[in-house]
Amino acid sequence: MNLNQVTVAVDDFESSYKFYENLGLIPIVKSDHYARFIVPGNDATFSIHKKVETFSETIIYFECENLDDKVSELKEKGFEFIDGLEDKPWLWREVHLKDPEGNHICLYYAGENRLNPPWRIK
Repeated sequence: MNLNQVTVAVDDFESSYKFYENLGLIPIVKSDHYARFIVPGNDATFSIHKKVETFSETIIYFECENLDDKVSELKEKGFEFIDGLEDKPWLWREVHLKDPEGNHICLYYAGENRLNPPWRIK
């Protein structure tokens, strides 16, 4: 398991985008409500997402090479998930859960699509 992605919910998308770009993060994906950056010096990524009714919290992402096996292992240990494993339109396979304090955790596998999705900024 590799911690390599955090998505932060923001109110002012454009000023947040400029802030993180000026901080030195390198944009690789941008839409009107979502942007993903590479963190220089490693292959970690950081994202911002405009707060909307369906997205208003920070999410911590752990990438798992063998995601399906990891989920089975955790279910055997009694972990409860918010949803089931799903292949997303952004080419990641994901499942979600909450920690005991209610923090949102996403276990996923994206492979090459995390850093180099087909719609990456040129």
